[in-house]
Amino acid sequence: MSDIEKELQDMVQQESDKPEVALPSIEEQKAIVAELKRLEEAGELTPEILEAHFGKFNADDEAPIH
Repeated sequence: MSDIEKELQDMVQQESDKPEVALPSIEEQKAIVAELKRLEEAGELTPEILEAHFGKFNADDEAPIH
């Protein structure tokens, strides 16, 4: 097995150990979009608010996929 194949296998194993984060339903997504649009129009949309909604889908400790 080559080094690249070994690294890929290790990456797959690491990811399979983590539970998958479920996406919100369409209704929940529409509510989130409406709230974010309202905050943006009011000038109150901050990185912290975006992190609260989308941070669970982005893990900084993940290895790059490229």
